Amino acid sequence: MTQGRVNPSQTLEAQGITGLGDVYYNLIEPDLIQKALCRNEGELGRGGTLLVSTGKFTGRSPNDKHVVKTPSVEPHIWWENNRAMSPKGFDRLYDDMIAHMAGRDYFVQDLYGGADPAHRLDVRVVTELAWHSLFIRHMLRRPDRDELDEFVPEFTIINSPSFKADPKRHDCQSDTVIALNFDRKLILIGGTEYAGENKKSVFTLLNYMLPEKGIMPMHCSANHAPGNPVDTAVFFGLSGTGKTTLSADPERVLIGDDEHGWSDRGTFNFEGGCYAKTINLSREAEPEIFDTTSKFGTVIENMVYDPETKKLDFEDDSLTANMRCAYPLHYISNASKTAIGGHPKNIIMLTCDAFG
Repeated sequence: MTQGRVNPSQTLEAQGITGLGDVYYNLIEPDLIQKALCRNEGELGRGGTLLVSTGKFTGRSPNDKHVVKTPSVEPHIWWENNRAMSPKGFDRLYDDMIAHMAGRDYFVQDLYGGADPAHRLDVRVVTELAWHSLFIRHMLRRPDRDELDEFVPEFTIINSPSFKADPKRHDCQSDTVIALNFDRKLILIGGTEYAGENKKSVFTLLNYMLPEKGIMPMHCSANHAPGNPVDTAVFFGLSGTGKTTLSADPERVLIGDDEHGWSDRGTFNFEGGCYAKTINLSREAEPEIFDTTSKFGTVIENMVYDPETKKLDFEDDSLTANMRCAYPLHYISNASKTAIGGHPKNIIMLTCDAFG
């Protein structure tokens, strides 16, 4: 059975993925929260947030990420820093994952990677977990409802955390796998519940594809002066150096907090949401970001909380120091509606040593 809105010519069955249980297309936030709660994927938090745990993995698994080594990409990949997977290994992985998915329910989101319509990537994300569907709906850019009727995915991501890879059979490192096949326009994720793998997979695609168009992908946050997109600033830095905090300056307009492109037209956000670290987060220091942790639909990931009151503990890092919240960009009051800015007038490099 299928539910939701989808281009009738672009169902999973039309893509050759058959034998699944119920398939839910492009459910909106209230429906996804309801499904996640009914499936015991998390708990309802204050303000209608969703409290979830990612289990074994509380961060990405870079050693388990592979690119399928085909003739079309072989000359363009730095293989010393990217693990290769053979085409035959990927084909077996795909067949085994699809077989594993048979009879199970899945959630589909059709989304855009990139705020600039001239350079965006139309991507379909198929998830076993309802809360992963909510997460990626926050993180990427959401088409208007009528746009879904004509949506044709350029790439498809399939994420099945309950699937375990076989390193020998699938030509990978462990039973956790993230495999990108540019020729088949597929990304397969298995063996991990960490939701960040979904959005980072899209960024990997854009990081590979955009330079060929003369566009520089950037791991940075960005904002601009009110009423003046020409006065754009970008903030480069590793995770935890302050990109999200600085870009949310209430005196400026937020473009985005993590990944952007720089084209001959200016800068544009890849995302439609923010994925903010919450360790030691306070209303005094970061009021807007703090307030998202009690707004409807925000995904609260790997945070300790009082089981009775659902009050979050922002200092307890016993689960992980990488505890986060995921929320749509419009939850920040000064966020840009277009998520597009001018050419950067200021470029700021953020560093962070062992002492912060």
